[in-house]
Amino acid sequence: MILFTLLALFFAAIVLWKRARRPLAVCTVALFWLLAAGWLTAPLLHLAQPRWQTDTPARFAPRTAIIMLGGGTTYDDHTLVPPRDVIARISASAENYAACKRAAAICRVIVSGGNPQRHLATEADTYLPYLLREQVPRADIVLENSSLTTYENARNVSAILDGSRYDSLILVTSAYQMPRALLDFHRFGLAPQPMISNARRARLGVLPRYDNLVSAEIALHELIGIAQFHVYRAIGWF
Repeated sequence: MILFTLLALFFAAIVLWKRARRPLAVCTVALFWLLAAGWLTAPLLHLAQPRWQTDTPARFAPRTAIIMLGGGTTYDDHTLVPPRDVIARISASAENYAACKRAAAICRVIVSGGNPQRHLATEADTYLPYLLREQVPRADIVLENSSLTTYENARNVSAILDGSRYDSLILVTSAYQMPRALLDFHRFGLAPQPMISNARRARLGVLPRYDNLVSAEIALHELIGIAQFHVYRAIGWF
């Protein structure tokens, strides 16, 4: 949506500003080629997902909660399924759950994700069968299926945790979402351990690639979200 809006703005400028049509058209083509070929997408991803220490094992305590953030749903032959990045989050959450059970008395997986895309089911409900297949028992899964944004993920999970005596919190999500997620969780007085499930990489070349445009859209979304968080905090909305 961000890239589409940007393209629409360039198109409107080209239509309205007749004397500058040619340079504007050249700038538009150059910008989107740089994004699609990865040369501009790579630095955007570098800004959105700092280098996280991915080889540091999680620290489990007697009562541990693993918080997995949603990342949308998609249709595969009319069946609602998790996207690729979410599959990585599910696998990382299940691996941490298995390790937690070997070290702690109580382990819970809190899956946070509502239905911002207005599909047939919420994110949390869609991800549940995949966690069950990864040998996470239903009794240890808590579904939070009403949040529509990362901020609401943090707010609603905070409400679930209120009154629960967890000694350790582990936050599982993709590298690009982690900086904003930590800001939101800190806003509600929570300091979970960051656990990166996956990171995006730009594929540099000459030919445009759709995946690079998707990654650029994600990076811009996160960077704008971080800026929005700080603006809202400054004016007292958060």
